[in-house]
Amino acid sequence: MGSVRRRRGASSLVLLCAMAVLTAPGLATGTAYAAPATPTAPGAPAVPAAPLPGPGGKSLEQVRKDIEELYRQAGTATDAYNLAEAETKAQSDKIVEIANLIVAGKERIATLKSRAGAAARAQYRSGGLPPGAKLALSEDPNHFLDGAGRLRQGEKAASDLLSELDRTQTDLQRYAEEASERWQKLEANRVKQEESKKQIEEKIKAAEELESKLEAEEKARLIQLEQEAQYRAQTAWLSTGAMKDVNGKATDAGKQAVQFATAQMGKPYKWGAVGPDSFDCSGLTSQAWRAAGRGIPRTSQEQLRLLPKIALKDMRPGDLIIYFDDASHVGMYVGDGAMVHAPRPGRNITMAGAGSMPIKAVVRPDA
Repeated sequence: MGSVRRRRGASSLVLLCAMAVLTAPGLATGTAYAAPATPTAPGAPAVPAAPLPGPGGKSLEQVRKDIEELYRQAGTATDAYNLAEAETKAQSDKIVEIANLIVAGKERIATLKSRAGAAARAQYRSGGLPPGAKLALSEDPNHFLDGAGRLRQGEKAASDLLSELDRTQTDLQRYAEEASERWQKLEANRVKQEESKKQIEEKIKAAEELESKLEAEEKARLIQLEQEAQYRAQTAWLSTGAMKDVNGKATDAGKQAVQFATAQMGKPYKWGAVGPDSFDCSGLTSQAWRAAGRGIPRTSQEQLRLLPKIALKDMRPGDLIIYFDDASHVGMYVGDGAMVHAPRPGRNITMAGAGSMPIKAVVRPDA
């Protein structure tokens, strides 16, 4: 029974620590998202003063930092992979478009040749006599003159058709050259995509191997250390007055995006995933805004590059917060100093403090 109480006490401690970091006051209150001081549960064993030792004699805190850095590097590689994949698809679509133009051009050439051939055959059937001879032999000069006028018009039309044929052939040649250039870019992106994928797999494998060496107690403590680090970062961020003037209201589209993103909480992170069962960080934000009727770039780096940047004080729910200098992570602001995000492999989509990681910029999909 004593061991049961101890297990319950330890579970209570983990739960309370998690709530301390991840639970915000009611979103309708307008208070900033911040965790209170880490509580202790009555009767629970004290948290060790020093971190448990990790693999290779490193402190568990250092192991945590090593794992986070590996996953952050994997996140950067993931963005490179996603961007290359998006570019490849766009170029594939363009090649299909050019191919359709070539097919349409060939059909046009066939039509023009047919019409030009019909005009030539009609002139042949008229006997091909010189105009003077035709006039002398004609029983009705007026009728001949009318016919001659129509013939000149027909000859001009045939000439115009042949000129259009030449222009079409020139256009087709240009389309073919563009298609070749597009294909070269497509192939380069394919190589880039494969290299990025390899980097991702290597980074994630290294992080998973490092984490797999931890005992159950160490893994629980690792989660707690992660939460404590987020709490410290969020507290430091709030202490700067960052949220002092932030009171923007969500647009209708923003509300829909937030509703979609928060509905995914509890689903696992998976690199390259865009749902419905798992997401990576930018997969979550891009799909949330797609659900709100707005198409936005797929990767966090492209979201930073292409979406309008706004001042932090003007932030409102639905805006995207880009993290780290290399823009390798993104979350969606949901109000009251909180954001929802897909953290990393091995973790689920969750809510966290908006300042729990270094903020690079805030961008707005529905500006």
